[in-house]
Amino acid sequence: MGSALCVIVGRTLVSARPTPYPPPLPEDLLEGLGHTVLVPRRRGAPYTQRRIVAALGLALVLVGSGVGVSRLVAVVGGEGDVAAAETTGAGAGETSDLPSSTSSTTVPTSTEGSGPTPAEEWAAALPSALTTMDLRERITGDISPKSVVASGHGLVSAQNMMYTHTVTFYEGDGSLAATMADSVDLADFGIDGHPGTSQGAPVEAAFTADGRHAYISNYSMYGTGFGPEGSDSCTPDSGVDESFVYRVDTTTFAIDQVIAVGAVPKYVAVTPDGATVLVTNWCTWDLSVIDVATATEVARVPIGRYPRGIAVAPDSRTAYVAVMGGSEVMTVDLASRSSSLLATVGEGPRHLVLSPDGATLYVTSNDAGTVSAIDTASGVVEATVSTGSEPRSMAISPDGTALYIVEYESSQVVKLRADDLTQLAVVATDLHPIGIAYEATTGSVWVACYGGSIMVFDDRTPA
Repeated sequence: MGSALCVIVGRTLVSARPTPYPPPLPEDLLEGLGHTVLVPRRRGAPYTQRRIVAALGLALVLVGSGVGVSRLVAVVGGEGDVAAAETTGAGAGETSDLPSSTSSTTVPTSTEGSGPTPAEEWAAALPSALTTMDLRERITGDISPKSVVASGHGLVSAQNMMYTHTVTFYEGDGSLAATMADSVDLADFGIDGHPGTSQGAPVEAAFTADGRHAYISNYSMYGTGFGPEGSDSCTPDSGVDESFVYRVDTTTFAIDQVIAVGAVPKYVAVTPDGATVLVTNWCTWDLSVIDVATATEVARVPIGRYPRGIAVAPDSRTAYVAVMGGSEVMTVDLASRSSSLLATVGEGPRHLVLSPDGATLYVTSNDAGTVSAIDTASGVVEATVSTGSEPRSMAISPDGTALYIVEYESSQVVKLRADDLTQLAVVATDLHPIGIAYEATTGSVWVACYGGSIMVFDDRTPA
């Protein structure tokens, strides 16, 4: 192969011929790279090949700059102890130099006007498992975010519950796009029995694939004819009022549909085909199935005590639901609208995310303090790791290589390699992080802290 650089990855041989940049590498370093073996785990060929190419590019840049390759090797496949030791940020017992709270505090990440370096251009294509989280800014103000959700099109929503009765929308750069009140006149939507203005309590959201609409659940409703208020301790016989999901037009930030669901609705998911919206109802212990075309609830599927997180398979035929009042993860057949047990994990499963191919389901277990990976075909729990105190929400990078988990009582974000749940980083946050989202247009991780802040981390810098 002449002067081409070769790296053996598992059983795959990759060749990359030298280009004007990066410069040719010294023979001793080429020899070292040629004997480096990287062993990715549990992913198919396309995933492995993407990581190989990106890792090779980074190796060329870093070695050409005088940086060793041991850290790259550790993150991509081996030396798990090294990868775990070289994390960024601060743990639960460490301090972190975070800027003081203001409406929006920005942390510079590059030299203004200098333009991207070749290394930065390489980094833009890096798998998220090879990047590190750097605080970009902190957003504060009249917010109390229970969750943050990214549209995939440069918009992020923060649901502020009954504490401010608002949803705040932000551009990917952190600027405020709109503040939407949760007030509605239900009569305008053909709903009787609640004259005058009613208020909601926005808790979670889900965007349509095109980002044009967001569906937002309301923990409880406030106004004439409502009561008693929702509670985290309840049964279907508690008499808690049923609530509503709003649909919001993201071009006008106006509520254009109101849809009745169960009592204390929590998580919301839109199926990939855009035909159905799913909502877990905490106090009625079931799953609402909403037909998007008619904007009506068409079914309720019994789930179990305190259903919470939802993930939907890429083919839109199967949904997975976490039963936070136990240790079960349920499978829901969306055609028959029936549920069955997929797997049992640690106590208090709360949040679910799927790998991009739908083959692996990741679960946070709040009470157990663990994250688990489940094979969706067999229901086998392939791995479980302890992460901290009360892991709540979780996000997965678009390339499927990294997981980001907020630890409510530990006040930190834990970043894991998705392949084998190896810890990559621990980053300190403000008090009680509870929601998290990956904003793909800027390569940033947004963290909702219940005390009244949103922290935005850039996640594009090579680790």
